[in-house]
Amino acid sequence: MRILDRYIIKSVVTIFFTCVFLFLFLYIIIDVLSTLEDILKHRYDIQILIRYYLLYIPIMFVQVAPFACLLSTLYTLGRLNHNNEIIAMRSSGLSIFQISKEIIVFGLLISFLVFWISDRFVPQALATTQKIRAQVTEGSKKSKEKKAEVISNLSLYGLKNRLFFINKFHVATGTMEGIIILEHDEHQNLTKKIVANKGVYQDGLWKFYQSITYDFDLNGQIIHEPQYMEEEIMSVPETPRDFVNQRQRMDNMSIAQMEDYIWKLSRSGANSVIRNLKVDLYVRYMSPFRNVIIILLGIPFSLIMRRRATGLSSIGICILVGFLYYILDAVCIALGKGGILPPLVSASLSHVIALIFGTYLIASMP
Repeated sequence: MRILDRYIIKSVVTIFFTCVFLFLFLYIIIDVLSTLEDILKHRYDIQILIRYYLLYIPIMFVQVAPFACLLSTLYTLGRLNHNNEIIAMRSSGLSIFQISKEIIVFGLLISFLVFWISDRFVPQALATTQKIRAQVTEGSKKSKEKKAEVISNLSLYGLKNRLFFINKFHVATGTMEGIIILEHDEHQNLTKKIVANKGVYQDGLWKFYQSITYDFDLNGQIIHEPQYMEEEIMSVPETPRDFVNQRQRMDNMSIAQMEDYIWKLSRSGANSVIRNLKVDLYVRYMSPFRNVIIILLGIPFSLIMRRRATGLSSIGICILVGFLYYILDAVCIALGKGGILPPLVSASLSHVIALIFGTYLIASMP
């Protein structure tokens, strides 16, 4: 590695980890102050709080890494531009890509690191921190709001190799509407499908109304006549609490678990739910590469800054570029979940546009 490359990458790495540390520190301070009254009131164990914030470190790292990459790029190249060092490099025959190639490689490494952390550590950490935070912040007001809640498009992979899809679930009454249950054998072959209009949980049992049961052979073909029941007691071990706790499950899954879950759900006929889950899956694949893409966006902006526009102005441009990029990403994801764009396109379109735009700006610079 050239001395010049080491000089640039040292600045980028230092600013990056400084930003990550500051973001983590500020989050912990703000979060502690916001819940300080509850902590003192209930006298929570300090070890629980330490465990909570240690578990939150990988979650926060994944979230703040793109902004830290952008800020470190803007500040480093902006400072070099301010000191006329970029002009000296260009005079020696170096192109913008040659000057910034080490920063781009650093962004790729951070992207792969974020991908690994988000798949390996974040799901488990998120599940644990949600439980801890619920214990700290749960109150009577929240409980009342929860009782009146209606959950739409709920899916659950339950016991006995069953897959549930519920159109609406009323938390207060433990009532389900628009029910589809798929039963599979040990080889994941569909063996039975139950469709019911309504289900009510009473005395530890599920009672289904207007239900139709289909039996399937190994080839997926219907055998026997479908059985219709006006009212039927179903042997379903899951309780209403299991269905309520299922809401955040996709966030707590690894990519392999998400793919397996979507594959099992693919035979339910719940196309809108499957589409949304596929969008979430592809977003999980694509989102780590925000780090390198946002660096490509930051490079031309840092080189067109005025000589005095360093320091605080770098933060302003960082926020503006990152904000526009995230808005575009959110719009594309919304279009995908709305069925306007295919799932893969909706998850990757904003990144492709930003990549092309950033590369074009760098290539068009004199």
